[in-house]
Amino acid sequence: MKILNKEILAQTPDTRITRLKVHAPLIAKKALPGQFVVVMVSEAGERIPLTVVDKDKDKITLIVQEVGLSTKLLGKLNVGDSLYALVGPMGHPAEIKKYGKVILVGGGVGIAEIYPVAKALKGKDNYIATILGAKTKALLILQNELKAVSDELVITTDDGSYGRRGFTTDALQELLGKNEYDLVYAVGPIPMMKKVSFIAKEFNIKTIVSLNAIMVDASCMCGSCRVRVKDEVKFSCVDGPEFDGHLVNWDELEKRNNIYKDKEKRICKLYKL
Repeated sequence: MKILNKEILAQTPDTRITRLKVHAPLIAKKALPGQFVVVMVSEAGERIPLTVVDKDKDKITLIVQEVGLSTKLLGKLNVGDSLYALVGPMGHPAEIKKYGKVILVGGGVGIAEIYPVAKALKGKDNYIATILGAKTKALLILQNELKAVSDELVITTDDGSYGRRGFTTDALQELLGKNEYDLVYAVGPIPMMKKVSFIAKEFNIKTIVSLNAIMVDASCMCGSCRVRVKDEVKFSCVDGPEFDGHLVNWDELEKRNNIYKDKEKRICKLYKL
């Protein structure tokens, strides 16, 4: 679980996105697109889920946005340091097959999560249209990597500093209005995935979202990551992380994911992070 490589992908005064390559041969052997690992930085730390962005023989690639206590502590580790614990791969892998024409929508650090799926879908001869969104150019990640596996690439920034000014959902509405597609796959902030699902539903297109619900033990015992899907209670850690975007109870999920935000801010201040 030693960190073999560390690279800052994006940075602003408020946040930082870091790519880590971690020695994990058994996980690298088994991990499939769409799956994740659970990381503990220290013995007293939280268990945080992170997507397996890539793998190579004996190592896996993780991308983390430093927003809370544990992710900021993870960002402070350097090459040669070791994680306290790492378990995975977890969750169901993405269903990789020939769909036809696919739109992948990645917002913020969710771009890291669509990358392995985009690569795998391209390997099945799907037509890939990718929409990437970031608040500003400085926070855009994996542009070149996704360009290499996409037939068309649209970039949006909230402030217009790069690509087109606006949101990923604006670009999605445009693409769906021009051509027919067989699948929309989205990962990013919950409000973005919610709107993506609503827009795609108007066009009657199958929509898959990978939910970044709060997880504690990631084994279905704590119930923190529960989400209502078509009036059934599901758990992101064992039933997901992917679900039909048209069936997710988005309002309930938004409320649950905001439960600890105030506490998180207070803890970060306490640790001066």
